[in-house]
Amino acid sequence: MAETNPIKRYRSNLQDEVDSAALYRAMAAAEGNPQLQEVYRRLAQVEEAHAEFWKKRLVGLGAGDRKRGPGWRSRTLAWMARRFGPATVLPIVNAMERTGSAGYDSQPEAVLAGLPAAERSHARIMKAMAQPPRGGISGGALARIEGRHRGGGNAFRAAVLGANDGLVSNLSLVTGVVGADLSSHDVLLTGIAGLVAGACSMGLGEWLSVNSAREYYQQQIATEADELAEFPEEEKQELMLIYQAKGIPEGQAKILADRIIGNPDTALDTLAREELGIDPQSLGGSPWSAAGTSFLLFAAGAIVPVIPFFFAGGMAAVGIAVGLSAAAMFAIGAGTTLYTGRGVAFSGLRQLAIGIVAAAITYGIGKLIGAVATG
Repeated sequence: MAETNPIKRYRSNLQDEVDSAALYRAMAAAEGNPQLQEVYRRLAQVEEAHAEFWKKRLVGLGAGDRKRGPGWRSRTLAWMARRFGPATVLPIVNAMERTGSAGYDSQPEAVLAGLPAAERSHARIMKAMAQPPRGGISGGALARIEGRHRGGGNAFRAAVLGANDGLVSNLSLVTGVVGADLSSHDVLLTGIAGLVAGACSMGLGEWLSVNSAREYYQQQIATEADELAEFPEEEKQELMLIYQAKGIPEGQAKILADRIIGNPDTALDTLAREELGIDPQSLGGSPWSAAGTSFLLFAAGAIVPVIPFFFAGGMAAVGIAVGLSAAAMFAIGAGTTLYTGRGVAFSGLRQLAIGIVAAAITYGIGKLIGAVATG
């Protein structure tokens, strides 16, 4: 339905801008780092300019009203910034900017004035500030230097969880059909089928996930290219603020931003990396490589409870399968301590308990189904 009266929307936009400007002013006042102070002040100035834009629109409709002050949420966050420091509220502001960055995309007046690009710029600047600077001295950066947050931790974690998924799911499947009193041959076929089906599902899911992420990144870079072509000065200012947020003095940040924006190809590559956190060359990696890795990791875990049924049968094969799986589950749980920091015994036994409970449940269900099927 077409909008008949935009006054309510204009007033809501105005209030949002007033809130943001007041919050950034409070963060600037509470910030001890002069470079970050300037970033917050510049952000506040942009929000104040946006507020003036909506005030003029309201006046043009004969709806100019009283001077607006910040709302309760903005006042509360401002108080927290003054009391505990801007870093305390920075994650909240980062989340707010991320959520609201697309708010102007469907508003034609805002689009014509270039407001959506500015809001996305603020969201990216907040994201950059919320992350520890690469060469700074924040606690997060020091922790990374000391090795407490390992860069390869995510890859290792994914590998452990992938193998664990295959192990627990296929052990549960095998014990379920054992409970149903199927022959060792049937158990072997079922285990192999579960391995192949699960690994294919994991691989396909990973391919879709990575490919979707790549398509999203490509769309983000295309949007950034459009904004760079349409608003080069704003993009330069944005890049300069991001470098200031990373700890580079204003003068050096301006020189660096000028030099980068002067070359369109370099500018787009740099903006994609600095603002969006995207490597234009890799776009998050190869979906085929991710799919293959996921397939193999799942299969590596899923093959463990099946191995005994290749050379043994009956309860002997079941006992060996459970023993091998238990040892593997303990090892996987112990391996997680490399990125969780928990004790080896605790993590290993917890993982073992989870796997045994899952296998026991499926064994009981298989036993029940087998009894019903045989009358």
